[in-house]
Amino acid sequence: MNNKSLTVFLVIVVIGLVGFMATRPELGEPKNDVISTKTDALLATVYKSPSCGCCGVYASYMQKEGYEVMIENSNDMSSVKHELGVPHELESCHTTEVGGYVVEGHMPNEAIEKLLSEKPDIKGIGMPGMPSGSPGMPGPKNEDFVIYEITHSGEKGGVFMTI
Repeated sequence: MNNKSLTVFLVIVVIGLVGFMATRPELGEPKNDVISTKTDALLATVYKSPSCGCCGVYASYMQKEGYEVMIENSNDMSSVKHELGVPHELESCHTTEVGGYVVEGHMPNEAIEKLLSEKPDIKGIGMPGMPSGSPGMPGPKNEDFVIYEITHSGEKGGVFMTI
């Protein structure tokens, strides 16, 4: 492993540990939190594993972007994604509901704002995986973020936008 790869790996590990420590439940059942109390903010519910650090970092990003963020921890994210109609090929580590839409993954706010302003007749949008440099993920942005539509039938649709 070269020095650059080692550095990127260590940064990811540290961010993951910090996020994990900041978002883990104390004992027992998963803990759900609201991390903003702005009364005029749009509610964004982030469904995540209680042990996922990058999801906590993403929730903080959403709060900084002006959303009231409610965190719903789940030990069974596969069921959550299935219930919300997220297609398997678009899955990431967390799922968000905002403005009546499903938003899958480390989605830049630019895409969410476009979704909420244009109000297309779709279930939501998704960006698969955990791309470097995306909100909540460390490292440089190495490639375009390709964001796909999620159809009402829970299938991967066409490209919604590229950032």
